Amino acid sequence: MNKLFAGLGLATAMVSATAALAAPVKPTVVLVHGAFADSSSWNGVVKILEKDGYPVIAASNPLRSLKGDAQSVADVLKSIKTPVVLVGHSYGGPVISEAAYGNANVKALVYVAAIAPEAGESTADLAGRFPGNTLGPTLAPPVELADGGKDLFIQQDKFHDQFAADVPNADAKLMAATQRPVTVAALNEASSEPAWKTVPSYFVYGDKDKNIPAQAQVFMAERAHAKKTVVVKGASHVVMVSNPKVVASLIETAATAK
Repeated sequence: MNKLFAGLGLATAMVSATAALAAPVKPTVVLVHGAFADSSSWNGVVKILEKDGYPVIAASNPLRSLKGDAQSVADVLKSIKTPVVLVGHSYGGPVISEAAYGNANVKALVYVAAIAPEAGESTADLAGRFPGNTLGPTLAPPVELADGGKDLFIQQDKFHDQFAADVPNADAKLMAATQRPVTVAALNEASSEPAWKTVPSYFVYGDKDKNIPAQAQVFMAERAHAKKTVVVKGASHVVMVSNPKVVASLIETAATAK
């Protein structure tokens, strides 16, 4: 009898192991934050993705220079053995566009209220090309850096309305205090050949975005021949904070696409 149970146990273990081997490996989701934010802006999205079984890395974006920031993310990508869905918010869009270029492991790009530049374009170019961007007057006086560069912050008392209007006031106040500065040079640095020309792209944004107007988002998504575009009514620039389920759902759509 003991031998019978032992045999059944071994058979069950073998079936489980075979099923595990047959199950497709879920891609790793790499999330890249943008200017005036940090990796915590992805917290709501991370919780959903991890609950659904996706490995997730919220990469730190230095916000110093486009090429340097992209190289920082590219280094993270090199360490990942599974396929990758690369996600960028705001200025994180140009960063993922460069970081993924030539990397066959990246199966999809997801632009979350993000810039998707053509070669030669900058974040500042595209954000200011269409009416509706009100960021300029909300910026604090630049912080002069030792290397001659300048750091930009959003004035804390203007942060809620400009950056995160659909986020509770207490949360927006915390985001304002912990915001990461971006250099003027990074926002004005021209992009190289973008990965969205060869990698499937997906877009999600809010129609009340004051940093990157909806008209700019439509233009970039259409130009990139996006596989899917989701517009969130009433959402601000931080659509991933206010609507994490919508953003996570689009990321999972990109992850499961054939």
